[in-house]
Amino acid sequence: MSRDLEDKVKRIDTAKDKARAREKDSDRLKVEENVFDVPTLKILYTLSNKGIIKSMGGAISTGKEANVFYAEGEEKELAIKIYRMASSTFKAMDAYIMKDPRFTNIRNNRRDIIFAWTRKELQNLKRAKSAGVRVPEPIIAEKNILIMEFMGEEKTPYPLLKNTPLENDEAKLVYDRIVEYMRRLYKEANLVHADLSEYNILIDPADTTPIFIDMGQSVTLEHPNAREFLYRDVLNILRFFGRYGITDKPEELLSKIQAETT
Repeated sequence: MSRDLEDKVKRIDTAKDKARAREKDSDRLKVEENVFDVPTLKILYTLSNKGIIKSMGGAISTGKEANVFYAEGEEKELAIKIYRMASSTFKAMDAYIMKDPRFTNIRNNRRDIIFAWTRKELQNLKRAKSAGVRVPEPIIAEKNILIMEFMGEEKTPYPLLKNTPLENDEAKLVYDRIVEYMRRLYKEANLVHADLSEYNILIDPADTTPIFIDMGQSVTLEHPNAREFLYRDVLNILRFFGRYGITDKPEELLSKIQAETT
């Protein structure tokens, strides 16, 4: 192993140790250990050798299937999403991916589903961005690792919608932009987010622009459950914005999303 590679490996190992140190309890520590298995570390080393990852920092978020880590690239800040091979609830993923016409040849096992899910999120982000929806810019997917643009400032991610205080007039502007993004996903990207809520939308504090995240489960309109997933997204958004006096009915919001123009 070259000295340069040794240094990079040490940096990643150090970052891994720091990330573990930030965990407050043993359950979350186990999650960290499940993320950094040997195959995953090898992929990170390879991405580092290619110059995609310059240095890796601590955890940004911890979810049921994946952890997201802050990193620095050669030219920009990065978010590295790592799906856990050992403990991801791949059976829950099955409903979203096995009926997706883009992934008809996926074998029904944990490894193949997780790898396909990672590629699927990359593709969904690309389609959403091309449609004019603000999402993290996707960079590369390698097996269970997705690298994308970091959405935040000074190594701190933008706040989730659920944690963003809004005045009623601000809330109406954010709501209208979210509806427009849902429409663009539907009409231009041929996608339904399928898990849209205040937990999967960031807010850029500079201009209160919403940013859609966590698009691994997003499906094309050809998916047999696409309309069901869209209706669930609609109910989630209306439930949240009801606190700000938004009184649209589900059918009204569906009509806006399915309209040619707003």
